[in-house]
Amino acid sequence: MKFQQTALQLTVNEAVDRLLRWAINPWRRLSLLLIVLLGSFFMGTALSTVTSTSGFSEPLAALLPVTLIELAVRWRRRLLRLPGDKLGLQLLDMARIGLLYGLLMEGFKVL
Repeated sequence: MKFQQTALQLTVNEAVDRLLRWAINPWRRLSLLLIVLLGSFFMGTALSTVTSTSGFSEPLAALLPVTLIELAVRWRRRLLRLPGDKLGLQLLDMARIGLLYGLLMEGFKVL
């Protein structure tokens, strides 16, 4: 039994298709990957700054990015099996690298 797609699913699928068509140009793809990398780097530095200034428990603050990165690794395995364009996989990799690099830079500032 196949379920009917909702309007939200149709809209998301259409947006993903438009993004894939837009990113065929190599310069657009590179700029999109760079935006994701720098955005996730900013999120990594902001996350560590907010948790350190708010008096949040350090082990709990470390649990969130570790969980996010672990979920991204597991999601990456599924994306590797999909045929077609690998834009989603590349975006996920850039987000992981940026988040990890942002956290590491903040960690070195503490030393």
